[in-house]
Amino acid sequence: MKRSLLPLLALSSLLPMPGLLAQVEYVDPTIGGVGILLEPTRPTVHLPNSMVRVYPVRKDQLDDQIHSFPLTIVSHRLGELFALMPGERGAPAAWDQEVTTPYYYSTRFDNSLIRTEFTPAERCGYFRFTFPEGKACVQLANVYPGELAAQGDQAVSGEERFKEMKAYVYGEFSAPVTCTVTGGEKKRLVAQAVGGTLEFRYGVSFISVEQAKANLQQEIPAWSFEKIKAAARDRWNKVLGQVEVEGGSDAQRRVFYTSLYRCYERMINITEGGRYYSSFDHKVHADARPFYVDNWIWDTFRALEPLHLLLNPAMEADQLQSYVRMYEQSGWMPSFAVLWGDYACMNGNHAAGWFADAWFKGVRDFDVEKAYEGLRKNSLEATLLPWRNGPKCALDDFYSKHGYFPSLRPDEKETEPLVHDFENRQSVAVTLGTAYDDWCIAQLAKATKQDSDYGLFMKRAGFYKNVWNAKQGFMWPKDAAGKWIEPFDPKFGGGQGGRAYFDENNAYTYSWDVLHDFAGLFELMGGHKAAEEKLDNLFREGLGRSKYEYWAKFPDSTGLVGQFVMANEPSFSTPYLYNRVGAPWKTQKQIRNLLAAFFNDDIHGIPGDEDGGGMTAWVVFSMMGFYPVTPGVPVYDLGSPVFDRVAIRLHNGKTLQIFARNNSRDNKYIQSLKLNGKPLQQVWFRHADIVNGGTLELQMSNTPNKELGALPAAFPPSRMNLDPDNLQPGAAVVGVSDVGHPGN
Repeated sequence: MKRSLLPLLALSSLLPMPGLLAQVEYVDPTIGGVGILLEPTRPTVHLPNSMVRVYPVRKDQLDDQIHSFPLTIVSHRLGELFALMPGERGAPAAWDQEVTTPYYYSTRFDNSLIRTEFTPAERCGYFRFTFPEGKACVQLANVYPGELAAQGDQAVSGEERFKEMKAYVYGEFSAPVTCTVTGGEKKRLVAQAVGGTLEFRYGVSFISVEQAKANLQQEIPAWSFEKIKAAARDRWNKVLGQVEVEGGSDAQRRVFYTSLYRCYERMINITEGGRYYSSFDHKVHADARPFYVDNWIWDTFRALEPLHLLLNPAMEADQLQSYVRMYEQSGWMPSFAVLWGDYACMNGNHAAGWFADAWFKGVRDFDVEKAYEGLRKNSLEATLLPWRNGPKCALDDFYSKHGYFPSLRPDEKETEPLVHDFENRQSVAVTLGTAYDDWCIAQLAKATKQDSDYGLFMKRAGFYKNVWNAKQGFMWPKDAAGKWIEPFDPKFGGGQGGRAYFDENNAYTYSWDVLHDFAGLFELMGGHKAAEEKLDNLFREGLGRSKYEYWAKFPDSTGLVGQFVMANEPSFSTPYLYNRVGAPWKTQKQIRNLLAAFFNDDIHGIPGDEDGGGMTAWVVFSMMGFYPVTPGVPVYDLGSPVFDRVAIRLHNGKTLQIFARNNSRDNKYIQSLKLNGKPLQQVWFRHADIVNGGTLELQMSNTPNKELGALPAAFPPSRMNLDPDNLQPGAAVVGVSDVGHPGN
């Protein structure tokens, strides 16, 4: 299929509306800078999806000392490369007077009063140091084993060796420097100069020092800090300006645009001059297309990838083709495709959901046959075990034969040596996630005319029913003999962090994690009304113990509302499920309440691990007023938009506008709606309805319209046997969920 290029939007079309700031000025990278329990966000300065990402190295936003500045990072939250610090000591220093934006960073150190500034290019960075005493001194050190050397009297070069690969740097100072290099396998270079200001511009590479120098000459050929800073600001304004919002509060705009900025930290394009180094085969490749790395697919397939499929489909196609390249180079379809290769983390074959979502949204500029081959191989020949890569084991054969991952009782010892000693089997979570992944593979089998495979994978898609305990009303662990694990507490059972049976959450969360067959799940629960009551109870049920006892076992389960967990990815679709049981007004209420409770414009403003856009993409969608509940089914569920008007400039130059008339904090309920002038009685729409632009008009009120979307014919399509390529507008897909095995 001929490749479509993202057209450049005229700068004038991206200017802010009268009375509003430029979009980038609403971004506050310190939001979420102190984690509630887990990792904080970093105030990262970078260009969208680019190699160089820089932040001050410290514990969190309240740490009063900066240890150093990296020249870039290894991968999101996985360490830094090289360490730069002004001053003679090069030691951690207390900081103040910090300015943080996506395109510019500045701080002043308390004792020395040295000011440090930074602005980025794609593969390069630019520091400016101001020394009030007129004696310039900068220290550059290896973080990993490596080399550092002076190149004449104004340049330095270096390399670092990590994870069976290398990173390289070439940098230049704005004035002659005297360099001293010390150290063993990790070097330290001290550069001294005369004068009160010293600038340092540099390029990084994963190919060679020569390529790092070429990157620098291409991107920062002259000394002009302010010019590079202005270009970085313009780049961010163009990207963030693709979505304009009107209405809401300044705080809500800060939350929205900061969330959107977070969605551009990864994947990153590591192509340099038409070449890239791949850790998937440890070779340098020439390729006309960009090569992207750094994706934690367990975290990103639900919201981040669907957001970019809407906003940046050409980039997504390049990223998908990068995954195909990784499969060709390594023999396995990756999951956490980080800089140094496939990081064995979390569980699932969730690239299947990403590929299927792209395909059925019309993003097809990738090798679907080769992608299908890799996804199929991962499902049938690779191990499903969490935190493991490689060929299958006995537990995987059991899964294929019996239709579920077997669980051990608390007093049983592990029988499979490949099981991770801490992450455990996660048997129920693996069964549920794999059933969804296999459903996505089935849809791609149909698309690639693999008819026999379609039946196989649709059968496997029904395996989720095998861990439904009808008596208890929850997804439940089952042993190899087919008996339920008893006793078991669905709130608290499951060994280390619940990881024997689940993953970062409990049975209350995972009992809703059947993305491909909500209709079938609700039938197991006793019908739509029973499912609605169960949803109500999810948001109301107590923990049954203190929070500190609960969080000692489930530290990822923050952002609690009853048993609902806002701060972890398997929960993202759950508030929208009221749309599928006939009570959309409850989705509208919950979405507004969750956004107000957990996503605020301060250092505590993110309730859990943000994971480089994994969570903030949910915020972007939800604040705009809609959400892709099931990647692979090209429809969006309506929630309750925060803003009076949202304008999304699509890749083809068309604009999607969403108007929320009479909108306010209290007026969060949709009374009526029109899509392109046509009244709708449903609270969902197809990707095909908006991909060429259009207008969605919502009339809002402080009182729910309980008739809107209440009839089954108006429910969003959510049955396993639907055809994602043939969803009719204005009606839900009706059918019988009749594949797979019934639960015992």
